[in-house]
Amino acid sequence: MSIATESAESLSIELAGLNAGDRLRLLREHFGGRLVASTSFGLQSAVMLDLIAQHAPDVPVVFIDTGFLFPETYRYAEQLTERLGTDLRIFHPRFSAARMEAVHGKLWEQGKEGGDKYSVITKVEPMDRALRQLGADVWISGVRRSHSSTRIDRPLAEQQKKTLKVYPILDWADAQISAYMHDRGLPSHPLADHGYVTMGDWHSTKPAVDGLDAEATRFNGDKYECGLHLDSGNTDFQI
Repeated sequence: MSIATESAESLSIELAGLNAGDRLRLLREHFGGRLVASTSFGLQSAVMLDLIAQHAPDVPVVFIDTGFLFPETYRYAEQLTERLGTDLRIFHPRFSAARMEAVHGKLWEQGKEGGDKYSVITKVEPMDRALRQLGADVWISGVRRSHSSTRIDRPLAEQQKKTLKVYPILDWADAQISAYMHDRGLPSHPLADHGYVTMGDWHSTKPAVDGLDAEATRFNGDKYECGLHLDSGNTDFQI
């Protein structure tokens, strides 16, 4: 397999005719050391990590540790990494959790503006740094269209500033994710049985109770995207 062109539009068309495993193999064969993946160890992260372990095991996987994740998420990360042999690269914000709160206050309680600033500090800047340090300009993500309304129209590949982003399971439905996890015997995130339908930091993620939809369970409904999958607007970042 070979990629005729590296344009996001052409790559999307080429990937559309392949299954997820073949998509990963094609990307690995073509982009080699320019390639990196990411994980949040969220509710369904095991699927993408398992696919990488099977079809592109030497691709480094970046984990952004915000310092505010649920204890269950940290334990889940250890469990999956050990099981799958993931080449995990952990990156942290330049601010520790205590320092950030002391300097900026509880940004997650400061509406959308505070939430956006929080996202840049704890997610966008560390991921941008990871890409630079690893020499990567092609980023594999487990984003799926069914996650939120902001992702419905995403293509399989898109250019975000200097980074080519690729989503091998973008078109997978929730039922396909569940079936894959069952067939592969993958463990679920511990909080999946406690009403959580999406996963993020402990202070800005809550269970889907009282009729809340997934997007309303993050940042009190002020926002859903953490910032990684949106143009940061910062000209110094490559994402």
